[in-house]
Amino acid sequence: MGDALRPVTKGRLYEQVVDRLRAHAQEAGLTAGSRLPAERDLAARLGVSRASVAQAIVALEVQGLVETRHGGGVYLRRDSLDGEPYGDLVTRRRLLPDVLDARDALETKLAALAAGRRTDADLAAMEDALRVMREQVAAGEPPEEGDRLFHGAVVAAARSRLLAAFYDEIRDRIAESRHESLRQPGRPEQSLADHEAVLAAIRRGDAAGAAAAMHEHVDHVSRVRLLSWDPEA
Repeated sequence: MGDALRPVTKGRLYEQVVDRLRAHAQEAGLTAGSRLPAERDLAARLGVSRASVAQAIVALEVQGLVETRHGGGVYLRRDSLDGEPYGDLVTRRRLLPDVLDARDALETKLAALAAGRRTDADLAAMEDALRVMREQVAAGEPPEEGDRLFHGAVVAAARSRLLAAFYDEIRDRIAESRHESLRQPGRPEQSLADHEAVLAAIRRGDAAGAAAAMHEHVDHVSRVRLLSWDPEA
């Protein structure tokens, strides 16, 4: 190994660990599919705790730069470890809980209203959105477009201009939480099943069931690696 994995100095350790790993990947010519050194070895080479290395790995993982395979180490998903600025990542981490709270409050109500107000055309729009989701999942793609279309159809079916305006106000933040969630392993399939449950309740006019299904969906969305990362570590 080159000089990239020299001990880090004082300061926010995970940032320095990420910087060292980025430099190491470049020096060693690592590409997508390459394996990083073991966490124990990295901690020893860098002179930090394994907890600091773990936080750095999470920071890389939530950017889609590496993947952790159970019992099999950490592997690059791209040809470099160049990612977003720390400030942007920290902002996303701090805002996400508030976004999820807003989604839970707003979208559960919209789903309940949609169950009582939907038309055949609304149901057809939701079914079309799920068709797009299924196609994306089958193609191995994060079904972000189908997800976006489905939630838009639920908003339209609720027929509440004020709630629709609230939804539109945070649309970009919702899109970010969608992107964050659908990058998690196994989440596209889970999301599709969640949306099918919401549609089933709306189709049968079950307001309480639709709200419960949407609440469960948002709960699943909230289970992301980003929230396990401590930017102050």
